[in-house]
Amino acid sequence: MAAAAGTSVENYDFIAYGTAAALYFGTVFFPSEDPLTSTLLAFATLAVGFVMRPLGGAIGGYLGDRYGRKPVLVGAMIVMGAATFAIGLMPTYAQIGAAAPVILTVVRMIQGLAFGAEWGGAITMAYEHAPWHRRGMFAAIPQSGNPLGIALASGMFAWSATLEGDWQWRTPFLFSAVLVIVALIVRSRLSESPEFEEAQAAGKTEKNPFLATWRDDWRGILRVIALRIVESFAYYSTATYLLNYISEREPELRPVALGAITAASITAIAVTFLAGTLTDRIGRRPVYIGGCIAAALFAFPMYLLTNDGEPALVVAVFVIGIGFIHAALTGTQGSLLTEQFRTATRTSGASLGYQIAAALGGFAPLLAAALVGKFGWPGASMLYLFAALVGLAGILLTKETWGREERARVGALVAEARKG
Repeated sequence: MAAAAGTSVENYDFIAYGTAAALYFGTVFFPSEDPLTSTLLAFATLAVGFVMRPLGGAIGGYLGDRYGRKPVLVGAMIVMGAATFAIGLMPTYAQIGAAAPVILTVVRMIQGLAFGAEWGGAITMAYEHAPWHRRGMFAAIPQSGNPLGIALASGMFAWSATLEGDWQWRTPFLFSAVLVIVALIVRSRLSESPEFEEAQAAGKTEKNPFLATWRDDWRGILRVIALRIVESFAYYSTATYLLNYISEREPELRPVALGAITAASITAIAVTFLAGTLTDRIGRRPVYIGGCIAAALFAFPMYLLTNDGEPALVVAVFVIGIGFIHAALTGTQGSLLTEQFRTATRTSGASLGYQIAAALGGFAPLLAAALVGKFGWPGASMLYLFAALVGLAGILLTKETWGREERARVGALVAEARKG
């Protein structure tokens, strides 16, 4: 729960920027006579944060595997909270000219570093504290913090849209300070990973986890990248680009779309947890394969259903795309991605693969906007479909980490221990 508290705040902060980029930053920081140019520039700064995430993952992974998981979680939280609060205070282009987007980009880079350092430590902590036969469920708990943070951010933007002027986009960023303080109090009581402490006591930690990961586990990193691309593209193509697409075509539907993302994220909290729990019963691969197939089948219907501007269909698309498809993938990832690596390089390997894929996924809104400008809405659907097929190929080439024999062996040990 302590790990989940942090991931929810980190996602609130990071997603708040994506929402603001889709709705406000094009005109506030990048005014232009061409709305498409403003949108592309705003999404470009969104992508910059993703580019920094692999570096943050490398730093956080190194520190987490070398010195412990807990210090990284606390440090990442402080840095992310400070950067997000700073955005809420930032002067606009109208106030200080070209310096405004430059400062915004720098702060966005800091956000990317902190977010990149966060995920690996949070997931590893939950996974390494968990009983063997329930690691899928336990690792899904911090993953459930992702949609919780997204729901909070979307709900805050839906509410702040009723305010006047710049307070519409400043308020959600300023509010993050409250969430950070609460999460820091919770995380300060978190104990270090017992599995890491055992490895450290036995002298089995790596002096340079970063180099050791690339030397020994580079195949695992590539698998994680392939597995993560579908989830990253699926989310940002929906929550960021589709939100922008609907808002530009039907401005009156903006509150509906924001409310739909909030509802979808609330749904995803439960679905993420249930997906992780299901992997403990049937294995990791079947759940992930199902999520990738569902994403591939949803690529074109998501635009066909929203093009008419029917509010009920808009809500349905976001709930299906985020609440079920994306959630099924993220609920499986906590255990699946972590199990690609040994204890000594687990945080580094999972973080690097996860954040490299996230850096690519961060360009999804930018690429979708460019493709729609050239091919119309089918361009965005083709991008979504491509990501789904990459993920499907990745999971088909990945061995099951929690197969029937392993489940039976651990189940027998658990039953024997309970009898004793």
